[in-house]
Amino acid sequence: MAVTVTSIEATLKLARLLIDASQQPMLLLDADLCVTGVSKSFRETFDIPFDPATRVALKVLGGGEWNIPQLDTLLENALHDGPEIGDYEIDLKRPKLETRRLRLSVQRLAHSEITDGETKDKLILLVVDDLTETRRVEDANVALMIEQDHLLKERAVLLQEMQHRVANSLQIIASVLMLKARTVKSEESRQHLRDAHDRVISIATVQQHLQEHPGDVQVGPYLTKLSDSLGASMIGDSRDVTITVRADAATISSHDAVSLGLVVTELVINALKHAFPEERNGRIVVDYALHAPGWTLSVTDDGIGRSPSVAAKAGLGTSVVEALGQQLGARVVISDAKPGARISLINKAGPGRLASTVSSVPAVMV
Repeated sequence: MAVTVTSIEATLKLARLLIDASQQPMLLLDADLCVTGVSKSFRETFDIPFDPATRVALKVLGGGEWNIPQLDTLLENALHDGPEIGDYEIDLKRPKLETRRLRLSVQRLAHSEITDGETKDKLILLVVDDLTETRRVEDANVALMIEQDHLLKERAVLLQEMQHRVANSLQIIASVLMLKARTVKSEESRQHLRDAHDRVISIATVQQHLQEHPGDVQVGPYLTKLSDSLGASMIGDSRDVTITVRADAATISSHDAVSLGLVVTELVINALKHAFPEERNGRIVVDYALHAPGWTLSVTDDGIGRSPSVAAKAGLGTSVVEALGQQLGARVVISDAKPGARISLINKAGPGRLASTVSSVPAVMV
């Protein structure tokens, strides 16, 4: 709809009053892109004096710093009723002053037409948001995130190196213990050294397999690699003893994986040492099963089973398994597999919760 010149003048007057009261930097421009109204916040933000009685071209405002090609394009688009462009960000570069990041919004307010359809007067509102501090904070956050990512990668490398050295050190300690066991004359001392060797091997094996999984661990592949490693190191060529792993799909934390791995290592080593005497052949099954809301871990062998003399004794292994079971919130259950023996850890409290009680178990040499 065409508006009269009188209405344009009224619109101009009203726009100036509104702009002057605005807390946001604003400019009012006419059809020649001359400044005809400036908000107080604009003058204070950009330190630009302005005489309302004087028409100043936007290109020379503030010493020419507002002569920006992208801004010209936005204003020309508005003057010729072009498509809506939306907000646009530019850099305001000023001599000897900090470059400021601005978000500009250009809006057409009014225009008047004469009889031949040509435009006589137009009013353009330029709204300015100073994003300098916001972008500075965002850039600082990005830089901080990059630095944090670098530190995390560096930490991961150092942690992996440390774990590798720990695993190597444990292997050396285990070798020293075995050498010492071969030289002592006392059978009791020799047995103690061999037990210590087995414990160190247990920790070293778990440590080795957790190097590749610093975060959460998939139970099935983890127990399979662990059992394969135990079989390779403890089953000789003359023995036909297999270790089979069956596991439901589950993921646990690396902290729980350490305890679970130590339990499996302890029980598998125990079965290899005691279940198959005189180079007897056999099978060991490691099973991890989920059942709402908990899980059951069992190690079963088809060996000679528990003799009364063995059942009457409690070894270090029993204490180790019970302690690890408590850490996992599980109770230990030892039963006959007919043939062989089955030792199970049963958790009924669910992930992340400790079982309310740890059952007492028969005194068994583990």
